Amino acid sequence: MEESLISNNEDSTSRNEELDDTEQTCCYTCCNPRGKSHRFVALFFMCFLSFGSYFCYDNPGALEDNFLKDLNITTTKYSLFYSLYSWPTVVLCFIGGYLIDSVFGIRLGANIYVTITLFGQILFASGALFNTFWLMAMGRFFFGMGAEPLAVAQNSYAVLWFKGKELNMVFGLVLSLARFGSAINFWVMQPIYEWVNKTYQGYECLGIVLFIASFTCIFSLLFSVILGCIDKRADSVLNRSQNQNSEIIKFRDILRFDVTFWLVSIVCVTYYVSVFPFISLGKDFFMKKFKMDSEAANIVNSLVYLVSAFASPILGFLVDKTGKNVFWVVVSVVLTTAAHFLLAFTALNPYVSMIFMGLAYSMLASGLWPLVALIVPQNQLGTAYGLCQSVQNLGLALANYIAGNIVDHAGYFWSEIYFITNLCVSLMITLVVWIVDSKKGGMLNMTPANREAYNQNRLEAERDEEEKLIADGSSSVQTSSDFEVRNRYLSRIGAPLPPHYDANVKRLNCSMLS
Repeated sequence: MEESLISNNEDSTSRNEELDDTEQTCCYTCCNPRGKSHRFVALFFMCFLSFGSYFCYDNPGALEDNFLKDLNITTTKYSLFYSLYSWPTVVLCFIGGYLIDSVFGIRLGANIYVTITLFGQILFASGALFNTFWLMAMGRFFFGMGAEPLAVAQNSYAVLWFKGKELNMVFGLVLSLARFGSAINFWVMQPIYEWVNKTYQGYECLGIVLFIASFTCIFSLLFSVILGCIDKRADSVLNRSQNQNSEIIKFRDILRFDVTFWLVSIVCVTYYVSVFPFISLGKDFFMKKFKMDSEAANIVNSLVYLVSAFASPILGFLVDKTGKNVFWVVVSVVLTTAAHFLLAFTALNPYVSMIFMGLAYSMLASGLWPLVALIVPQNQLGTAYGLCQSVQNLGLALANYIAGNIVDHAGYFWSEIYFITNLCVSLMITLVVWIVDSKKGGMLNMTPANREAYNQNRLEAERDEEEKLIADGSSSVQTSSDFEVRNRYLSRIGAPLPPHYDANVKRLNCSMLS
């Protein structure tokens, strides 16, 4: 009887294995969370999670001359639309990331933040339609409250699905395709304005055009809901929650963040304040210095985002294969400095400078943002990315206002000097990161193979230290099994654990297999 049962079980196992082989079709690999390609289906929706927010963020940049004329405002007042976006997120990005880690989770947090983004854009458009500046200001305030924490949720999704795999490439792709929304904004907003202007004029025309732009936020909300459903199913099928550290981050944990994290945050802010404020003022700059018409100025101003959309997957793949993240950040900062130098001191065709800037922007996104995932534990990543975004937006809020004032009182040449100065600071801090990391073993600038060996050696050293303490007679030391050490190692490098494993248990329980 027992022999027949064993025989039947073996036959059943054999049939299941054959079925598994036949099920590895395109449909299975794409639609089943266990399939090899399923994460790329999630990536598709992930890439467009912030599309609407980035499209609407640069609405003022694409229509700069129309804003100045229709609303009858100065460049300094116009720059407030960007500063008011950034000011609330100085605090709210950090709080938003903390809420993702501790309260909402990624799925609910993303849906809440994209809804707030849509609400802010509707207020902004309503203010323009009725020529009410305070309502437009309030709209940008709410828009920033939603859009920047949404970017934190997007980063957290990327790490959850791709840590230990193609994370550098994914960061570059996600960030650049979101910014591709800004490029499309620069291409289409002026033609839309001219079409609406045939029926409506002045601020009424501007308001209607901004309402049309709001539909991209609805598009992002739809993608957020779909991505949430995909992620929830993956949690259920893969038992993913059992393999993650369930410890909730506390505010005091932030004080224990490594100094390298804070240096990376400074690099982030000093770099991006030389890109985004420049693009917000770029249209008028290109029209005045290079004598371009409105449409041509918008095209060249959008090149940073256009180039990054195509270059980011390639450069991200390069960083995935070579590692050396800090080195690529240095290259990015140097290239961006060269681009601004050409714009400030030469009459060279601006297409050259903007293509350089686009390549550098893509490379920086692929090299810089994954560093946070290497420095901070996974259960604290939402908070860490929120802090990075907060520091970045504090800098952007100040930089937009300062750059607008410089243009009003001294002209575009001195605004370029201001951007170059920020990049020089960014380069110096990046070199400090390189030196500090080198003294700690150089893990951030290793190749992938060396990084994996480094993590394994570190865990083995911890194990040796435990055994040494035990040999010395310390009774307070709790030993780690081979099983526990292996799981801790796999968890640190981002490798997926089998469903019946738990990174926090000390040995395998047979009941977990049933």
